Amino acid sequence: MIVRGLDAPQLLSAVDELADLLADTVDDGASIGFLAPLGRAAAVDWWRERADGVAAGQLAVWVALRGDRVVGTVSLAFPGKPNSRHRAELVKLMVHREAKGEGLGRRLLTVAEDAAVAAGITLLHLDTETDSPAEHLYRSAGWTRAGVIPDYAASPAGVLRPTTLYYKRVGGGGAAGTGAGADAGVDTRVDAGADLGAGTPTR
Repeated sequence: MIVRGLDAPQLLSAVDELADLLADTVDDGASIGFLAPLGRAAAVDWWRERADGVAAGQLAVWVALRGDRVVGTVSLAFPGKPNSRHRAELVKLMVHREAKGEGLGRRLLTVAEDAAVAAGITLLHLDTETDSPAEHLYRSAGWTRAGVIPDYAASPAGVLRPTTLYYKRVGGGGAAGTGAGADAGVDTRVDAGADLGAGTPTR
């Protein structure tokens, strides 16, 4: 299994595989911003829209490949405001149902955390559906539970569910304004071509 970072052209070339992964994650019941059933065209369009953010350094995307097939992904979103460049949001951590149980969710999480440290990020945050399998992953990886918001988002079935907020301090600390996005020199291709080792999503 290989984990690679994608630049904007690489993301666009992988939209079909990424769309399949997104649809599979929604069909599996994960609350990641979509209602079921998720049409293929909508999934493809959503991923295509991410390319501008990658090109601008506002979003970093990694994929896990088994052969030529995308079986997992994770992203970091970087705020553009001057007072928040020390932090990033972990988003869209997804593992295909066929690849679950192999430690891929933890591996993708580690890749994103390591890349954040390299970019000068000192604080990561995320939200995930309360009592979902994802919570065990984040707790076991050292993330801190900050609280719960009731009726935060609808499940794929349309039922309002609470979300749990998590954060994690990474790196060696630092002052606000050091890190994030294009200003921190985040290269979403940093892992391209590198094998970083052999679903549990955030919203």
